[in-house]
Amino acid sequence: MSGTPCPVCGTLNQPGRRFCRRCAARLVPEAAPASLPWWRRVWPLRRRRARAGSGRLVRALVILAVVLVLAAAAVLLLPAGRGLFEDTRDKLGGAKAVSPSTVKATAQLPGHPADDTVDGLNNRYWGAPSAGASITYTFAKPFRLVDLIITNGASASAQEYAAQGRALEIDAEVTTSGGHTEHQRLSLSDKPGSQPTQEGISDVTRIRLTLNGPVGLTRGRHLALAEVEFFQRT
Repeated sequence: MSGTPCPVCGTLNQPGRRFCRRCAARLVPEAAPASLPWWRRVWPLRRRRARAGSGRLVRALVILAVVLVLAAAAVLLLPAGRGLFEDTRDKLGGAKAVSPSTVKATAQLPGHPADDTVDGLNNRYWGAPSAGASITYTFAKPFRLVDLIITNGASASAQEYAAQGRALEIDAEVTTSGGHTEHQRLSLSDKPGSQPTQEGISDVTRIRLTLNGPVGLTRGRHLALAEVEFFQRT
């Protein structure tokens, strides 16, 4: 019998067979692929490495961009978020009175000193000769100012209220422990009794009130401010 011998077991096989009839070994080995040039062997490897490295680089850049965006958002939103948080605490918490350590006025009439605005009595008052006079309250420790209550005029009594002039506009200058100053204009009603204003300023150390918008300031009269009360968050 003629034919192609099996390279493994030596069995003769008919021409044209691809596998040995006895051991099933391949009779015609496949030709090995031609060896690539050295530059073709090196280039694909370098390309794959470059692609892998570029993927890691892209991921790193994306992560860095996200971190930067979050950091920027935190910086931009932090003051607003902190303010909202403090305002919520003001509404949920209680308030208690706080007294200044010193009280000084730019001008005061005899018998009506600046200290009368913080004596707890609303029938005694600070007397200022004219508009533009100011009174400054200094506090020993910084505090969160949540409410400011002003009793305008000479007294809380309706009969005595109109006995002297009143300032219906008060410019407030609030200074914090960090040196920041906030300006406000308080508009008061021309009526006796206490008039509260909600604030919400942290680390307050000094408050200056300047009297403006006078009414009832006729001959022989002066501006009167009966009481100023400060409240901090408990």
